[in-house]
Amino acid sequence: MTNTFYFYDLETSGFNPREARIMQFGGQRTDMELNPIGKPHDVLIKMTDDVVPEPDAILVTGITPQRTLQDGISEVEFLKLFSEEIAVPGTIFVGFNTVRFDDEFMRFLLYRNFYDAYEWQWMDGKSRWDLLDLVRMTRALRPEGIKWPVDSQGIATNRLELLASINGLIHENAHDALSDVMASIELAKLIKTKQPDLFNYLLKIRTKDEVKKIVNSDQAFVYTSGKYASEFEKTTVVATVCEHPSQSGGALEFDLRHDPTPYASMDAGALAEAWRRRRDDSGPRLPVKTLKYNRCPAIAPLGVLDEPSQQRLGLDQKIYMENFKKLQKVKKELCSKIKQAVELLDKKQQAKLLEDEVEVDSRLYDGFFGGEDKTKMGLVRSATGEELNSIDTSFHDQRLQTLLSLYKARNYSGIMTDEDRTVWENYRNRKLLSGGNTSRLGRFFACLGELAEQKGLSDEKRYLLEELQLYGQSIMPEET
Repeated sequence: MTNTFYFYDLETSGFNPREARIMQFGGQRTDMELNPIGKPHDVLIKMTDDVVPEPDAILVTGITPQRTLQDGISEVEFLKLFSEEIAVPGTIFVGFNTVRFDDEFMRFLLYRNFYDAYEWQWMDGKSRWDLLDLVRMTRALRPEGIKWPVDSQGIATNRLELLASINGLIHENAHDALSDVMASIELAKLIKTKQPDLFNYLLKIRTKDEVKKIVNSDQAFVYTSGKYASEFEKTTVVATVCEHPSQSGGALEFDLRHDPTPYASMDAGALAEAWRRRRDDSGPRLPVKTLKYNRCPAIAPLGVLDEPSQQRLGLDQKIYMENFKKLQKVKKELCSKIKQAVELLDKKQQAKLLEDEVEVDSRLYDGFFGGEDKTKMGLVRSATGEELNSIDTSFHDQRLQTLLSLYKARNYSGIMTDEDRTVWENYRNRKLLSGGNTSRLGRFFACLGELAEQKGLSDEKRYLLEELQLYGQSIMPEET
């Protein structure tokens, strides 16, 4: 099987994949030497009238809901194209911060349209990777040959548009999906050319099995993540405390810049409190981070730390190895207490979720679907038009039963019965208007008003705000 890269990027109606929608999909396949294969994909996806866009997101992308309705295709039409032309065997899906952002939007898109949310990234030799942590680790360990941007305060930044600009890479239109894809390919070429060993190493260890070998080696290792401080190039030395007790496929890593001994003497409640603290909060912060095996983490053995790297990262070998030895002595005790702390934090999170209204669109992670339901999901996907009203869709999982009426309304409004339309309008009314001034539409119009009062708005942004105002009015349900 021949592997290929598929670089992709999304522009979305907001920042929460549980609620927001993909408005633009851009992608380009390349061979393993990063040479383009075939034509790129540049697709607008129609917004449906049960979704309120976030004005801040639209001001960034410049893509209005009206434009998607005029020039776009439905989610069902896009996913047919995606499954037939893009998610082919051997594909390595890659982009700039795709693992934490774009991949999540794709999973929720697939879920609400009766596709398996995960198979596109593992079945038939498919996999995923992410350029952002490759960029971070290259900057931290092997920066030679590449120019590295800083922001207006002189703080290191790894924004795609700034990396492209300072290195003279083609990037015609930041926050256009296809333009970001082309810039990502050029950036990957630059790193592969200047630092081929690091590029190929991180590509090789992107899979869960390879990650586990390093994480479970009982050795300290280098870890680069956006959770770590910019002053140390997002990189530190860590060691595994234990498997994550409630998140399968993950481990808890202790930052060896810190002495673990004081934390081992704290009780579970104090550890939980320390874990929740932010950088600017008073009191000690627990230097433990969750590493997920399937998120292509940028990790490496200590052998990659040459003398210039250690100086650049503010790492003292004597200190982190001494802390590693201390961790081995308190590891069992610390592991037990941290597991209790996780349980306390999980209970608080579950209580918070129970307070919120849970929409079926957001319930992807409630569990996997059974074999019989997956077979019927295939029937739904293959059905066209009136066939949806006649196929057997008595699902075992209530999520699928609820999703079906929404699926019909969003993609096949022409086949809806009067009963279907009543159900859909009642749903839109609850979703968009429930809560009065604090409803989704209430907050949307309030936000538009606040943005319109800002001084120095460009004509383009005023136009976008006016278009959003008109769109909000056009999807306003009749109150029941």
